[in-house]
Amino acid sequence: MPTIHRFHGLRVVIYPNDHRPAHVHVMGNGLEAVYKLNAPDGPPELRENYGFGARELAMIEGELATHLQRLYAEWRTIHGE
Repeated sequence: MPTIHRFHGLRVVIYPNDHRPAHVHVMGNGLEAVYKLNAPDGPPELRENYGFGARELAMIEGELATHLQRLYAEWRTIHGE
């Protein structure tokens, strides 16, 4: 599971054998959230949350939105078009 981005002690991961649509897993401190990228234009959309609070989710969503194009490019590199 390649870590494609790190911020505030969290890892953004794309699983190589995962399903569509394009999405990322954000993990840290035993917590996880899954965001659909809604690429290429976004915005990222929370699909699942396992323990993050509302403030953390807002911060994560902002970070993903800032790096959306690069995250989607990484998804395409791992999964193809």
